[in-house]
Amino acid sequence: MKRAIGLSLLFLSTTLFVSAQITIKPSAGVNFTDFSKNPSTGSFKAKVGYQVGGSVAIGEKVYIEPGLFYVRKSTQYSTEETNPSTIDYNISGIRIPVAVGAHFVGNSKSPISVRGFAGASAFILTRIEDLDKDDFETANWGAFAGLGVDLSMVFVEAKYEWSLTNLQKDVTLVDVGKSRSIFLSAGVRLPL
Repeated sequence: MKRAIGLSLLFLSTTLFVSAQITIKPSAGVNFTDFSKNPSTGSFKAKVGYQVGGSVAIGEKVYIEPGLFYVRKSTQYSTEETNPSTIDYNISGIRIPVAVGAHFVGNSKSPISVRGFAGASAFILTRIEDLDKDDFETANWGAFAGLGVDLSMVFVEAKYEWSLTNLQKDVTLVDVGKSRSIFLSAGVRLPL
């Protein structure tokens, strides 16, 4: 009985997936990353980073959209002491977002549509410049929300993401808090 129910659910979900509107969305863009805490001896300033990758939107009016991106984030720390110095946090990694969204105007087949979305993401650290990678967590979890506009085959998106976990392992030495990022991206929509 359990096997029959499991096979029925698998068949139903496969049928729904195959009949759903599927759109492949390669994209690229820029990001600006800052940290939530400013130490008393200096400040953080967001610098321009970039991301490239893609996602797959599944659905028409309401959709789910998993993605995979290579991301480079950059932030500069400047001290305000008698001998000022700067440290650049240039980190790179793989970002895996999963969003749930809805079209407010139009849908995935419309020539013009406006949509909102929110979701969760994982950032897997692969490289950090000028700092010891062992001092940083391998994975960082985040939540995000954003808006997108679709114009025929082209789309633009803006999203704000805040991390739910600290970037560094030992916060007793240096606690920069949690990262906050703004992502701006553009790409093409390729419906299947």
